[in-house]
Amino acid sequence: MIYVGVTGWGDHDSLYTAGIAPRDKLLEYGAHFPTVEVDASFYAIQPKQNVEKWVTDTPENFQFIVKAYQGMTGHQRGEIPFDSKELMFTAFKQSIEPYETAGKMAMVLFQFPPWFECKKENVDYLRWCKEQMGDTKVALEFRNQTWFQPAYHDRTLKFMEEEGWIHSICDEPQAGTGSIPTVLHPTDADNTLIRLHGRNTYGWTKPASGKDWREVRYLYDYNLNELMEWKENLEKLTPFSRNMYMLFNNNSGGHAAGNAKQMIDLLGVEYTGLAPRQLDLF
Repeated sequence: MIYVGVTGWGDHDSLYTAGIAPRDKLLEYGAHFPTVEVDASFYAIQPKQNVEKWVTDTPENFQFIVKAYQGMTGHQRGEIPFDSKELMFTAFKQSIEPYETAGKMAMVLFQFPPWFECKKENVDYLRWCKEQMGDTKVALEFRNQTWFQPAYHDRTLKFMEEEGWIHSICDEPQAGTGSIPTVLHPTDADNTLIRLHGRNTYGWTKPASGKDWREVRYLYDYNLNELMEWKENLEKLTPFSRNMYMLFNNNSGGHAAGNAKQMIDLLGVEYTGLAPRQLDLF
């Protein structure tokens, strides 16, 4: 199964009918894609009632990829708002229970920052994170090139395989140490995650001081040749992993949803069990 979707559901204006309330967008999103990445969980551990609503608003077979809270991956500025890391992980795990109870949890994504380099203390922390998450399926994405330098490349992949991490394969600008290459190597026989961030090298390296840096960073529209390249990549990967999740994160210019739909067409995939489209009522 190949699940194609985008990151977040709030900003993809091309998907929604005019005047739709923000709280109803996920209802309509489920008519277009079978999966989504939850970004809100990165900024704050979500109240259970939020998660319960999202579970209710989506079709029976819909799958969520939930981004780990920023305090769990070292993005947090200052002290974490918990008395201990253990309590932080416990709070996060409690917040995701509705996804798991409903069978709608694809995985939790641990995306680490560019300063999370390949060294022993960070390897130890990854082991600790995996232990804290128990049986929950977890994906791992790096933003520091040292993990895939020749000296560590094979050992990084072997570590993910042995520790039970799903590899989050990236397509992103190749912009020095703060980016990683596309490594077409699944580490889990059941699930593989692919996240496409665009190829805007200027935006990727732009200093984070400006207010518009996030709007620039993911400003990219994949062309047909690039999408065909990923169609071929998927064909190479699918024999090694039963479920492929492909998320487009290039939404600074609103291109993610369009590129995702292009990819679905190129793959010749027809999803069943999506939500009814609101426009079909007229």
